[in-house]
Amino acid sequence: MNNKSFWSSSLARTLAGVTLAAGLAACGGGSDDIEANTANGVVRGSVSGNTLSFKGIPYAAPPVGARRWAAPAAVTNWSGVRDATSFGPHCAQPGTAFGAASTSEDCLYLNVYAPKTPGNYPVMVWIHGGAFYLGLSNGYNPERLVAQGNVVVTINYRLGALGFMAHPALSAEPGASNASGNYGLMDQQAALRWVRDNIANFGGNRNNVTIFGESAGGFSVHAHLASPGSTGLFHKAIIQSGAYAFSAAAQSSLATSEAVGTAVGNATGCPAPTTATCLRNIPVATLLTAQATAWPSGPIPTVDGAVLPGSVFSRISAGTYNRVPLIQGATRDEWRLFVALDEVSAATPAKPYLGAAINAGNYQAAIAGTFPYLAAAPFPAGFVNTLATTAYNPALYGNNHSVALGALGTDLLFACNSRLSAKLQEANASVYVYEFADDTVPPFIPGRSFPLGAAHTTELNYIFDTGSFTRTAAQDAVAASLVSAWSRFAATGNPNAAATPTAWPAFGATDQIQQFNAVGTTLLTDAAFSASHRCTTVWTPGI
Repeated sequence: MNNKSFWSSSLARTLAGVTLAAGLAACGGGSDDIEANTANGVVRGSVSGNTLSFKGIPYAAPPVGARRWAAPAAVTNWSGVRDATSFGPHCAQPGTAFGAASTSEDCLYLNVYAPKTPGNYPVMVWIHGGAFYLGLSNGYNPERLVAQGNVVVTINYRLGALGFMAHPALSAEPGASNASGNYGLMDQQAALRWVRDNIANFGGNRNNVTIFGESAGGFSVHAHLASPGSTGLFHKAIIQSGAYAFSAAAQSSLATSEAVGTAVGNATGCPAPTTATCLRNIPVATLLTAQATAWPSGPIPTVDGAVLPGSVFSRISAGTYNRVPLIQGATRDEWRLFVALDEVSAATPAKPYLGAAINAGNYQAAIAGTFPYLAAAPFPAGFVNTLATTAYNPALYGNNHSVALGALGTDLLFACNSRLSAKLQEANASVYVYEFADDTVPPFIPGRSFPLGAAHTTELNYIFDTGSFTRTAAQDAVAASLVSAWSRFAATGNPNAAATPTAWPAFGATDQIQQFNAVGTTLLTDAAFSASHRCTTVWTPGI
C-alpha cells in the first residue's frame, strides 16, 4: 500500500467501514498497523490505545565510513513499506545507568508519536540529555503529551567523540568550513529538517514546532537558539536544566577543541600530523575508551565558527539569536545528583574525596576539584574558601557538606544561569521561568548519605512515563500540571489556561517564577528566587 493519506492502514480501513478481514488481506498486517508516507518511502507503525507510534525512522544516512565526522547526508529512498514498529540502534556510548552500551554508528533515527484522531497538531521535538556522551531517544514515553493533542518526535544524535570531536585534519576537509566538531548538533538540525518536510503526514503542523530538552538536551536547545543553521526550523523552545550553557567554563574555542581532538588521535594510533582517513579507521570501542580520558564529564559543543559562530552566552547577550517564545527552568536541587554519583564512585588520586560523604576535612578540596575554574581569574584569590565559609557554609545546610556542595553546583551552573538567560531574552520574546521542586520522588542512587531532593532529571518522571517509578496521586497532580503547561505552550506560546491567563506570568515587568512543588504550584518573586540561590554570590551583582 502506498496511500498518501495520513490514514493509510488496516485501522483506517476499519474506521472507514471496511471489514477487518479485508484490511488484513490488503495490508498483510494486524489491526494495530498504520502506515504513513515520508519523503523517502512508506513506514508502517502501530497503535497503542489512542497513540500512534512510528519508531526507528531514518532521518539521515548512516554516518559510517567516509561519513564519520561529516555533516549528516540524505537518506536513501526505499521501496515497499518499511517496518517502523521497533526502535533503531542508539548511538555509540559506554554502558551506564542512563543507557545500554552501544558501538553502533548507524544510529540517526527518530520516533514519531501522534494522536489517533487525524488533525493538524502542534509538534514537540524532544532532545535527550546525557552530557553529550550518553542517552537515547527511546527512554521517554510521551503518551501523556500525545493525549494533550501533540505530535511528539524523539531523536538520536551522535554522541561523544563521534558527535563532538574537533580535529585539524577534519577542519581542513573540503566542505568543513574550516571547522569541525558539533556533528551531534548538525544531526539535530537534520532531524528538524526532516520534521519540517515530513511531519504533516503524521498529523503535525510543520509551522508550529517546539523543541525541548533536558540537561545536554536543554543545552542543545540553547545552541539552536544561537545557531544560524537552526533558523526557521522551530517556533518555540523549552529548556529544562540546560542553562549551564551560560557557564564561564561551558564552551571552548575551535583551537582548544582541536587540541583535545589531537590528543584523542595521539592516543588511538593517529598521532599528529595525521589524516582524516586514519581517524575514520579508529575502532569505535577504541574511541569510547579514549573519550573517557579526553572528556571525563562529556564533551561540550564547540564555538566552531560555523554551526556556532559564537558561544551561546555571547550570541544571546548580543541579541543575535533565534528569538522565539521560551520556557526556561531548572530543578531546585540539581547538583545533588552529581554529588551523590561522586559519593558512590571510586576515589582517584586526583579526586580523593570521591567514594565517601563530603566532610569538613575534604569540603574545600571537593569544591575546588569539582569546579576548578573557581580558583582562577576572574574569581578573586581565596574564592573557594570564601564560598565554603560564607554563602555555602555547611552550617547553613543542616551541617551537611554534601547538601552544601549540591547547593553550590545548583546555583552556579543551573539556577542562576537559567535566571540570567531569561533576563537576556525577556525583551525579545515571551519567556516563562519555572523551578521544579517536588522532592517526593522515590530515592534512587543507593548508597548515598543525604537526601536527593528535587535533583537533576527528577522532573522527567513527571513529563514522560519513564518507568522509573509509579507516581502517587499527589505526584500525578503535579505531573498533570506540568504536562498541561508544556502542551498549552506548544500550542499557543503561553502555558496558561484560558480560564487563568496570568496564573504564570511571563518574565519581565514582574519577573515571577512558577515553582512546581509537592503541593501544587507557587509563584516566587525573582528577588526571593535570587536570594535562595545566592545569585549575586556566583554571578556579578545586579544581574
